[in-house]
Amino acid sequence: MIKQIFTWWNYQTFGTFLYTLFFGKFVGKDNSGNKYYQNNKGKRWVIYNGEINASKIESDWYQWMHYQIDANPSKVKVSKHSWQKPHSDNKTGTEKAYRPNKITNKNKDFKKYESWKP
Repeated sequence: MIKQIFTWWNYQTFGTFLYTLFFGKFVGKDNSGNKYYQNNKGKRWVIYNGEINASKIESDWYQWMHYQIDANPSKVKVSKHSWQKPHSDNKTGTEKAYRPNKITNKNKDFKKYESWKP
């Protein structure tokens, strides 16, 4: 509880909790466990499941959050193409970040750039 009062990066703050409690209407939940709310004036917000990271929002909910669509994504079934991959959040800056083979090799002669040769 103390961590929730003083930090915002772990979960919602105490102020957000109170605002959601008094003014928020639960709209839906995505596959990642994020919960989406809206108040009577139309303001929309998300309570993240776990670490707060905006790249965890799926594309359908992203459109809803930014007022591009008004339909509730949890009630409207959007057909996905067979070539579309499931949503995953951005891994940049973590151990799971993409690194080309050039960088992952433990070669001491590796340069971060290559000089231009005429």
